[in-house]
Amino acid sequence: MNENRAWSLVDDYIAERLIPHDAVLAQVLAANWLAGLPAIDVSASQGKLLQLLVRMNRAARILEIGTLGGYSTIWMARALPYDGRLISLELDPHHAKTARSNLALAGVDGIVEIRVGTALEQLAKLEEEGTEPFDLIFIDADKPNNPAYLQWALRFSRPGTVIVGDNVVREGEIIDYHSTDPRVQGVRAFYDLIASEPRLSATAIQTVGSKGYDGFLIGIVNG
Repeated sequence: MNENRAWSLVDDYIAERLIPHDAVLAQVLAANWLAGLPAIDVSASQGKLLQLLVRMNRAARILEIGTLGGYSTIWMARALPYDGRLISLELDPHHAKTARSNLALAGVDGIVEIRVGTALEQLAKLEEEGTEPFDLIFIDADKPNNPAYLQWALRFSRPGTVIVGDNVVREGEIIDYHSTDPRVQGVRAFYDLIASEPRLSATAIQTVGSKGYDGFLIGIVNG
């Protein structure tokens, strides 16, 4: 059997056994497709992983860097307490408009705020506003800026804050020292920064599935 097909079939098997069909999330993915958004959302299994991380950490405040159509946003927001809050940063106004519609469909628009503009500018505004630390921060935006996003994430953290980075394997390209791909170099710099950061304890896990070969990085801010 083709390797990629096997990965997708296993993803389907996992979802069938452990993740009940969700009509709302199916509508969200359909809305993203109709709006012309790239099909780069996390998989259902990955979305469930994010939701479990929120629950395990009893997170009440989440920062998401990179909204797209709000699919991962909904997974995490559903695990928040009634007075929780999720702030998601999105560069593209069209993506943000689609995400807001999806959040309303899922009934989580009351606890999610989408801020539109470059993430670095929005992060600076959050600091100006004196925002409180977040319990979980999900970094899933343009990879060349991953090191800068991590530095901001640390500024918005407290001991125990969980930081998650997506797309940190890139089909194995991260071991190519000579890659000219700025996304690969951004992820490599992300690793280097984490490796030299005493405030963080982290690991990365390679993943395969319907989204291909990639990985998640998961870290916690030390006490």
